Amino acid sequence: MAGAAGEDAGMDEVQKRLMFEDECILVDEEDNVVGHESKYNCHLMEKIESENLLHRAFSVFLFNSKYELLLQQRSATKVTFPLVWTNTCCSHPLYRDSELIQENYLGVRNAAQRKLLDELGIPAEDVPVDQFTPLGRMLYKAPSDGKWGEHELDYLLFIVRDVKLLPNPDEVADVKYVSREELKELVRKADAGEEGLKLSPWFRLVVDNFLMGWWDHVEKGTLNEAVDMETIHKLK
Repeated sequence: MAGAAGEDAGMDEVQKRLMFEDECILVDEEDNVVGHESKYNCHLMEKIESENLLHRAFSVFLFNSKYELLLQQRSATKVTFPLVWTNTCCSHPLYRDSELIQENYLGVRNAAQRKLLDELGIPAEDVPVDQFTPLGRMLYKAPSDGKWGEHELDYLLFIVRDVKLLPNPDEVADVKYVSREELKELVRKADAGEEGLKLSPWFRLVVDNFLMGWWDHVEKGTLNEAVDMETIHKLK
């Protein structure tokens, strides 16, 4: 651990605390819980590759009443994918009773509500857990740099609510709402390498595979028709 401490001396103190204190939920490729491990180990590419560590995650897509999608730019101090633009909130349910509840995906919904407050200052009453619609699950692997990366079984949660925002600078560098056309322009800029703009790999997978069709359902109020929680889309 002394070696690890030396290597991580430059890590932001808030992110370091979260990396060692938070226990992620380990799952197999069918999303069965098989154990738990520190957030630190779950994001080490060496561990991901040697032990095939796979953890449960969620990605929230929050739309306002104008059906614009809230995006965030991850803070510069994030250990994985700093300063990339991504969907509203991306994180992990933790290995604790309230976030392990399988029934109606309540554990993941509870975690999403917790992290929307942590990262974006959105009060719990603005995002009631029963208002999240889990639309699907995907499994992917993505290196961030030589040391860090992601290997996640990701629950994709949609919600349409007007909310109060107070972003936490330890987590979020910037936020903005985008229309479909504005998102398409962001994707174009990221592909062209313009303005140094980058999108997170998990967000890009959702954009490329699901988002535009699901956005139709958001606008029509028919999200329940798009739900497929039986399939685990293996996009790694």
